[in-house]
Amino acid sequence: MTRTSSKSPERTHDPAKLALADGTVVEGVALGHRGLTGGELCFNTSMTGYQEIMTDPSYWGQLMMMTQPHIGNYGASAEDMEADAPMVAGFIVRDYPRRHSNSQAEETLEEFMQRHELVGIAGVDTRALVRHVRDKGVMNAVISSEELDGETLIQKAQDWPSMAGRELASKVTVDAPYTFCEGGGPRIAVYDFGVKKNILRSFRWRGCTVKVVPGHTNLSDVLDWEPDGLFFSNGPGDPRPMTDAIETVREAIDTGLPIFGICLGHQLMALAEGFDVYKMHVGHRGANHPV
Repeated sequence: MTRTSSKSPERTHDPAKLALADGTVVEGVALGHRGLTGGELCFNTSMTGYQEIMTDPSYWGQLMMMTQPHIGNYGASAEDMEADAPMVAGFIVRDYPRRHSNSQAEETLEEFMQRHELVGIAGVDTRALVRHVRDKGVMNAVISSEELDGETLIQKAQDWPSMAGRELASKVTVDAPYTFCEGGGPRIAVYDFGVKKNILRSFRWRGCTVKVVPGHTNLSDVLDWEPDGLFFSNGPGDPRPMTDAIETVREAIDTGLPIFGICLGHQLMALAEGFDVYKMHVGHRGANHPV
């Protein structure tokens, strides 16, 4: 049996604006924490899983726009976290519902965003905005419920640091090695460039013993643990400046151990093997990726 919130969440109709670096300005209603934030504007086509998306370290520093119009209708729960806190810089939705219904919900989405001081905007025509980004490509933008002058916000978006060429995995990697789980299966060493919790849980469900190490860890230190396999995780940013990590992957390939990479880790493997990577016009973010 589901539980429905007994009252509508505390909400105001404070105005907010989303300004893009190309001069586009969109009006809406403030969602979550009141303030100003900026980053690379992108969109996700998943129908559900908004909390997992917001807390995915791969999205660190990005403004995430959901194509599904109804976001927040099942609240927020600690069970749905991919990291200890949101990783996106801002959140953009079409319609934020007045009520939520979910037996596991611990708070509303807006309460979750306010608790983590995450700035967002609702009431945006996300269909039109997604088409705009699809045609023009990803670009920087800012969300603000404080400064509302359009020209000022456009200038802030244009001045915001670009994601291209930036090494960002160091901002989300673990500080020190730790054992996530112990089992009777293979011993897996996980290089953490921003690993999602569900990836680690997937190893645990398969009986693996998992040790997580910072992304900058020397391979020799990892091999002293005598792993059966090496895993290079997902993460944010551009892999091309990560020369130390690329060399570590190259050395890992030479060991003959089974290795596996997802997202950023996969790109590091490609670079280690002499391939090139490039930034896509519009990145693929959703739940329908081909394998």
